[in-house]
Amino acid sequence: MDNQMFESTAERTFQYQQGLPPLPVPSLEGTLSKYLDAVKPFASDAEFHNTEAIVKRFGEGIGRHLHQKLLQRASNRRNWLEDWWLDSAYLESRMPSQLNSNFGGPGPYLEHCWPPCDGTQLERTSMIVWQTLQYWELVRTEKLAIHKAGNVPFDMDQFRMIFCTCKVPGITKDTILNYFKTESEGPCPSHLVVICRGRFFAFDVLCNGRIMTPPEILRQLTYIKERCDGEPVGDGVSALTSEERTRWAETRQHLISIDPANKTILETIQSSLFVVALDNAKPYSTPEDYTSMTLLSLTGDPTLRWGDKSYNKIGFADGTFVSNCDVNKGSEVVRSVPAPEELVFTVDDRVRRDIALAKEQYRKTVSLSLSLSLSLNYTSCACAFEHFYKQHRCAQQGCSQIFLLLGLCTGWSFRVLERWMYSHSYNIWIFCIFMYSGFDRHLLGLYLIAKEEGLPVPELYSDPLYAKSGGGGNFVLSSSLVGYTTVLGAVTPMVNHGYGFFYRIRDDRIVAACTAWKSCPETNAETFFHNLCTSLHEMMQVTTLSQL
Repeated sequence: MDNQMFESTAERTFQYQQGLPPLPVPSLEGTLSKYLDAVKPFASDAEFHNTEAIVKRFGEGIGRHLHQKLLQRASNRRNWLEDWWLDSAYLESRMPSQLNSNFGGPGPYLEHCWPPCDGTQLERTSMIVWQTLQYWELVRTEKLAIHKAGNVPFDMDQFRMIFCTCKVPGITKDTILNYFKTESEGPCPSHLVVICRGRFFAFDVLCNGRIMTPPEILRQLTYIKERCDGEPVGDGVSALTSEERTRWAETRQHLISIDPANKTILETIQSSLFVVALDNAKPYSTPEDYTSMTLLSLTGDPTLRWGDKSYNKIGFADGTFVSNCDVNKGSEVVRSVPAPEELVFTVDDRVRRDIALAKEQYRKTVSLSLSLSLSLNYTSCACAFEHFYKQHRCAQQGCSQIFLLLGLCTGWSFRVLERWMYSHSYNIWIFCIFMYSGFDRHLLGLYLIAKEEGLPVPELYSDPLYAKSGGGGNFVLSSSLVGYTTVLGAVTPMVNHGYGFFYRIRDDRIVAACTAWKSCPETNAETFFHNLCTSLHEMMQVTTLSQL
């Protein structure tokens, strides 16, 4: 990693945090107008007129009261939404988070330096760990360059949550524990946890105050791998993190009750910088097809990741890598360092049964539910696409959203696409969001105010068009432009009959991941993927042959 790309000495990473403006509350009228625009493509004329009447009653009645309450909440908080969003979207959900909200993705190293190669797992993992620790040091010393839009600084608080962060299950609601501190704030945990063959090990990455070198990290990993290969497999306690949240919380409480040392081990894992897993799988992916790697990042062995951890780096036996993350916020001298310490849980028959049940539930969900298609490699198409949107001043992600709808053409009406194209300007939507005047978070805030006040749920939220247009977490198409680098990730669909679609745009290719639940007969990731390919080829023909 070239730290010069990320490092800044002129500004400290978190120096503008206290001066950031508070999150504004959009006007009620503006939010309701945008909401009507958003639901219109999904409605018949009769349905839309009915929703218009519902929105009018809401805006003139209970909506005004809820909006005033929301303004009061915003008056004494920097971000009136943050705690609500974290709770309602993630921490209060009882679904297994590992398969339903965690994101995963392949390491792009095989594109430019590390093709799959047996016998390279430990050496490459030591380099990846070392590079990641350089990034941790930048954040800890507040030398990570501040992200900005022009001269406007972004909120950098999310970078505190990358390292030393873990979700802890609760009976009705989870909590997030963050142990990270900058140098100016005090001591910060500096140990890693390594999982191999269902067993846990920990070691400190600092030696005499300095980050271990890659050869030193390699020695630690070699020690762990040789021990695990020569001894029985562990109990695989981490499989419990893939369970339904309340069941995992109950088992965790039982673990702590049978031996206080188990609590210490849990806290060691929770506070670790991140988790490294050594997996014997060999996905053998290529730059043209990341499917098997990405699938394993989302659905791999549950005993080889701590599903609640903010960052799991998984190294495969063929020298390739993936990450799985909970959503939240050679010539060098090798010093003498302590050997890694094994973390051995005390388990009883109940815990063993719970682990076996968690593995079985995970296996059934993976084998029956999730399908994934991945990887577009369109050298000529990408170039034509780039030329078209630059020449004709078309928003790139706006074009992207259009071809995503085209990918759904077998299940969606072209009338929907036509209405979407003619009733919205994507650039205007992006500007509204950038200026904090989108509508869906505002509507969520009004709903949660009603819930806190003990009021009946307003009819706007029970209107079928609210869910049909994505309200209440019902987006059929969950998509994201990951960026313009070699990084790619994926998440499972938000609803059973939906799709997850995540893509990156490079100078010579578009690489995409599409997910769907196999349990739904109406969706098929492979069909979506092929429809998308066809759409892109047709767009290429239009842009190159039409002489626009």
